[in-house]
Amino acid sequence: MAEDQHSSETLSSEETLSGHAVDRHQEDQEKLSDDEEKGGNNGPPQPAGFFDKRLKKDFDGRVAPFTGVIPLVGPMITQTTEMMLSAPDPHLGYETMDPAVFDNNPLLVRQAVFDWKAYAAIIIMPNATAMLQQAVDQANTTYDPLGACQVVYVEARDETTYLNYIIPQLSTLETQIASKFGQMWTSMVLQNTSIPRENLQRVPQALSPAIGFSQFNLRPFRPAVMTPTVTIGLIYLIILSFFSFTFYLPIHMKFVSSEGHPPLKFPMFIVWRWSASIVAYFFLSLSYTLISLAFQIPFANHSAETTAVANNPEPYGKGTFVVSHLLDPLPLVRQY
Repeated sequence: MAEDQHSSETLSSEETLSGHAVDRHQEDQEKLSDDEEKGGNNGPPQPAGFFDKRLKKDFDGRVAPFTGVIPLVGPMITQTTEMMLSAPDPHLGYETMDPAVFDNNPLLVRQAVFDWKAYAAIIIMPNATAMLQQAVDQANTTYDPLGACQVVYVEARDETTYLNYIIPQLSTLETQIASKFGQMWTSMVLQNTSIPRENLQRVPQALSPAIGFSQFNLRPFRPAVMTPTVTIGLIYLIILSFFSFTFYLPIHMKFVSSEGHPPLKFPMFIVWRWSASIVAYFFLSLSYTLISLAFQIPFANHSAETTAVANNPEPYGKGTFVVSHLLDPLPLVRQY
């Protein structure tokens, strides 16, 4: 989460998160609680985005030094997600978690998203309501509505799922929250005669939109040329590996039926078929990786912090090409 005018990426209590709604993988409620106590489980979330209702809590205004403020932003987001969960339409699952689970450290929320503990996280900053009220009371012209809430996700994890399911539904949720909160907040402010109208003229952003959501895509799906290599290219890779069984069949049969040498016994023939296919997949994946390199997909960028927003970081540096080449045969071997 990039720095904003109301919070920074330090570990002080003033800059801890208020709470966040996390799209979690499916498990039963009791196991989910046990896993949280043990630090979470290591499995990926379920694919594609329609989950059951989860436990709901609200922490806006409950983290020092903002405990004396009546929370408004947090309860509004909680109510909106509860209404969405109770709707019959397909929806994402949301669970509001205590910031103490992450030691009141927003960086640990990022790490949880990066580690695939959740598809996305909505972070409600503890000073969301406090800073908004201060903006209208003291005419704080530096107030930024985008500092109230933050959305964290990793698009490169699964571009298709994020673009088709997660991001659109998150955008719908953000629009609903902004609309409902804007109506409620505007009515409250206009009815409060103790607030000078000059303040509202100096900080119109504190009246509308009042709150917003900063977007933090830790790993964008870049460059765009990756799309054909991970879709069409992968399809051809799997097709060729699948039909390699019949492609190489005439050669393999010579070890069984050709004259001039004793035929292979059946166990030896199975070992030969398997070994020959693995070697073929190795060179096939090398060709696939070289073609990806020809498409100018970066394989030698520097690594980056897992909690920082970065474009095309390579965790293995210049060794990423070799790692990619060695990993590509694995799905082929698995299907074989």
